[in-house]
Amino acid sequence: EVRLAESGGGLVQPGGSLTLSCEASGFAFRLRAMMWARQVLGEGSEWVARISDAGGLTFYADSVKGRFTISRDNVENTLYLKMDKVKPEDTAVYYCATGYHIPEKFLGPGTQVTVSS
Repeated sequence: EVRLAESGGGLVQPGGSLTLSCEASGFAFRLRAMMWARQVLGEGSEWVARISDAGGLTFYADSVKGRFTISRDNVENTLYLKMDKVKPEDTAVYYCATGYHIPEKFLGPGTQVTVSS
């Protein structure tokens, strides 16, 4: 059974930093591309960052390019999202997912990020 568990969210001031983690199990993590997406209550989901299976290729949404960094540890089966210079518009629930496309339903609980002074 595929399991994804996001963590690391919280309250952060504008301009601050936060690192999210996603622990994966139940599948060959090292063989799957992964992504981070976010969802604002009442709105659709937006993909944030994507990373290839070995980590050599990364892609970012224009809204976060230059501020967020996606990475992975294929020994610990963990995906990361380093968020720097955060803005109020980054406030959302963040989810990780397998592949490059937003799924119909996220498997994990998500982690809430709130950017506010």
